Amino acid sequence: MTGAGAPADAAPSAATGVTVTVTGLRNANGQVLACLTTRADSFPDCDKDPQARKLKVPAHHGTVELDFGRVPAGRYAVSLIHDENGNGKLDTRLFIPREGFAFSNNAPVVMGPPKFEHAAFDVQGEAVHLEIRMKYLL
Repeated sequence: MTGAGAPADAAPSAATGVTVTVTGLRNANGQVLACLTTRADSFPDCDKDPQARKLKVPAHHGTVELDFGRVPAGRYAVSLIHDENGNGKLDTRLFIPREGFAFSNNAPVVMGPPKFEHAAFDVQGEAVHLEIRMKYLL
């Protein structure tokens, strides 16, 4: 039997769940801001990607779980901010982050955020679960 339900039934099989465990949060102040994108030109802030998935969850000392839901197959990168004062952005002092930040693959930071390629991971078929450690410089 064919009907309106057939395409909807087929679509979820082409998508895969992406979840993230964020570790190393130094306190429960504020919120954790997360961004998932496929576009290198939108990494790490996702502002130029209308298809980016953004999450905002309350911070908890130690660990926070994030669920980006089901996403199409592709190459993605995640960026995170521990927005301790809840102003919706990463605060800096003399260009040094005052709040926590992190990236998928725990990509290292050297004189600025990592390139998309260093944080990128593939989503294909099986559910993806990442563990990302929050970093603090001040």
